[in-house]
Amino acid sequence: MKRAIIIMTLLLFALQVSAQHGMGGMDMEHSHKKAVKKTSPKPVTDTTSAKQKNEMKGDMGGMDMGDTNRKNGIPPKSITDTVSSKQGNDMKGGMGDMDMSSSTTKPMIMDGMSSAYSLDLPMARNGSGTAWVPDASPMYGIMLHSGKWMLMFHGDIFPRYNKQDIFNSGKRGGQLFDAPDMLMAMGQRKVRSKGLFHFSVMLSTDALITGGNGYPLLFQTGESWKGKPLVDRQHPHDLFSELSVSYAYAFNKKTDVFVYAGYPGEPALGPVTFMHRPSGMFMPDAPIGHHWEDATHITFGVATVGARYGKFKIEGSSFTGREPDENRYNFDHPLFDSRSARLSFNPNSNWALQASTGFIKSPEQLQPNENVYRTTASATYVYPFSSAKYIAATALWGQNQVTGQDVSTAALIEGTLKLNKLALYTRYEWVQKSVEELTLDPAIYGAKGTMIPINVVTIGAGYDLFYIGSIIVAGGAQLSAYQAAERLKNLYGDHPVSGEIYLHLYPHIMK
Repeated sequence: MKRAIIIMTLLLFALQVSAQHGMGGMDMEHSHKKAVKKTSPKPVTDTTSAKQKNEMKGDMGGMDMGDTNRKNGIPPKSITDTVSSKQGNDMKGGMGDMDMSSSTTKPMIMDGMSSAYSLDLPMARNGSGTAWVPDASPMYGIMLHSGKWMLMFHGDIFPRYNKQDIFNSGKRGGQLFDAPDMLMAMGQRKVRSKGLFHFSVMLSTDALITGGNGYPLLFQTGESWKGKPLVDRQHPHDLFSELSVSYAYAFNKKTDVFVYAGYPGEPALGPVTFMHRPSGMFMPDAPIGHHWEDATHITFGVATVGARYGKFKIEGSSFTGREPDENRYNFDHPLFDSRSARLSFNPNSNWALQASTGFIKSPEQLQPNENVYRTTASATYVYPFSSAKYIAATALWGQNQVTGQDVSTAALIEGTLKLNKLALYTRYEWVQKSVEELTLDPAIYGAKGTMIPINVVTIGAGYDLFYIGSIIVAGGAQLSAYQAAERLKNLYGDHPVSGEIYLHLYPHIMK
């Protein structure tokens, strides 16, 4: 276990070192100067004062601005810093394809720095798969440029001690030293004047660290290990969690179309996945309603087409319904036997709304004859107080109609308050799980199809301790309190409480 945690720490450290050195000697400042010289009829120095030039050099040259920002919980300035309206106009004159907003809370859009699926939307709108988050969402990552390519790296690692049912009130608790994690790399470039190519790679070492049966999590269900359903455990994610490419074409400022293919990838079903939502990224655990809401985020075989008009986007997917198999290191056979559709609406920079529905064929390996009709709706809100202070919240509803069973429902409300170095978060869930889902004896706990409501409240806090280059190392803790039907008391106790303490390694916020 110690070896695995050390390996992951070294991986992130190597990542930030490589970014600082420009991925093999690449000079980011030189790259920008070259782009200015090529595209600008007038040099930047013709439209800015000497003082502004120094500020812009700090913003765009990858320089370390000293300890002042670090003491306030703000990392060195990055090339995605928002700028004033005057500076934006000056820079637009000197850099060509840059679209500035007069609002200081909306990220600028610059050639090579747009959304993954639109040249005319900000990068901050990127969620997971093709889903949207609000434009005001914080961006955590390490960005660099190489020629026409924009590259970005992101990740989360939670080395921790996790104990479910800390007072041993029931029989189904567990404990483990583990480290839920994901590492991402993304890249994109313009194709002529109106096209955009993008790729994403996401990896996870969950199975390597926790083993094939995942980590303990009371009332969690879904997938299997050694031919038995996983209950009270969160399954590990596959080593290759996303390998996707996409191409978008802009007809004009309001209208785009795109195609997306992943093996694995994420279809247009559900909201942004829990680990990528700004309201949930500081929480180490998956929601126990994961398989009602966003469990299709690792699907071996996805093809999505979509179109945006103004603030709306509609998209449809064909994908493989079966969940990943028990071998977490291979590539499952693509079937494209399922389908979904999603409508997204971002009314302004603070909100992201979606509604989606889909048919999922035979998702569970142990119940091959059961299909699922899933419907979800969600609203995500982000309000930034400053570059390192914001509030983010998500309300989410999901419903499954399983072949031969009654409808079951899950609901979630989660929120995060980030105050420079401090992150405070909470999550409430209400989920209906069947007797079969929890592997309960129907003679004791109810006939087949009986639904058992479960409530759980989680509160937690994390605090940024120090930097390793561009990587933040935070420490934190959380508690979760559960409540279920009285008839489950002999298995789970009256009100089981779970707790964990952890470190959190993640990249700095890009202002």
